[in-house]
Amino acid sequence: MTSTRKTLRKLVNERRGVLVPGAFNALSAKVIEDLGFEALYVTGAGVTNMWFGLPDQGFMGLAEIADHTARIRDAVELPLIVDADTGFGNALNVRHTVRVLERAGADCIQLEDQVAPKRCGHFNGKEVISTEEAVSKIKAAVDARRDPDFLIMARTDACATLGFEAAIERAQLFAEAGADILFVEAVTKPDEIRALPQRLSTPQLMNMVIGGKTPITDASELQQMGYGVVLYANAALQGAVAGMQKALGVLKANKRIDEDPALVVPFAERQRLVGKPEWDALEKKYT
Repeated sequence: MTSTRKTLRKLVNERRGVLVPGAFNALSAKVIEDLGFEALYVTGAGVTNMWFGLPDQGFMGLAEIADHTARIRDAVELPLIVDADTGFGNALNVRHTVRVLERAGADCIQLEDQVAPKRCGHFNGKEVISTEEAVSKIKAAVDARRDPDFLIMARTDACATLGFEAAIERAQLFAEAGADILFVEAVTKPDEIRALPQRLSTPQLMNMVIGGKTPITDASELQQMGYGVVLYANAALQGAVAGMQKALGVLKANKRIDEDPALVVPFAERQRLVGKPEWDALEKKYT
């Protein structure tokens, strides 16, 4: 049976712009799997927003993302790309982060080159560490993995501070350090989106942040350009918040909510998504 890590590596190397939504908990992961997506991303911003009610500014720690990764790993069979922020420290911390998240069930971790505490890649005020330190952290991550099929994704936020050319230079150095996937964050021009796959030979991820700095580009176009992964890290989160606001707004206004599928998921559908029929069958088996 092919492992989820081998499956993810194959998906990335095919460079067909596979759509990867972000999950912020086990239920959102199950929805992603149920809809037929081929992989998912455990989003640090989503975990921070939905579990702490805080902005994506470095409040999440390794223990929180490892716990969420393990719960999501138990809930779905899809390959998991996990947001590990800056690796939670220096190169030695990165080594520990890789071991912890690999053990928790991640198939790939994303590491970025921001100064800690990091912030959302589409916020203003970002800073990046030196190229030398960033490369050393990628080398530490590559050396730390126990499974050679475990993937390392290297992200650079240098576009915002050092410019597009500097970001490409960093990404190339990350590839030379052993990164399996490159992620140049928050490019702002269509020409830059088109240029990246032409300038860098290692498979790449393009991040589509709804309302962010990067122009939204159709996944089929990104596939034609040669991207391996098209990430929508928080589409599910933004949709969930919109759904909550809509349903609770109706409740406040009308003093009741009926089982209207245009407003709330039906009770039976909620039970199907969390596998109640399977648990009922297990209960009968062991009774």
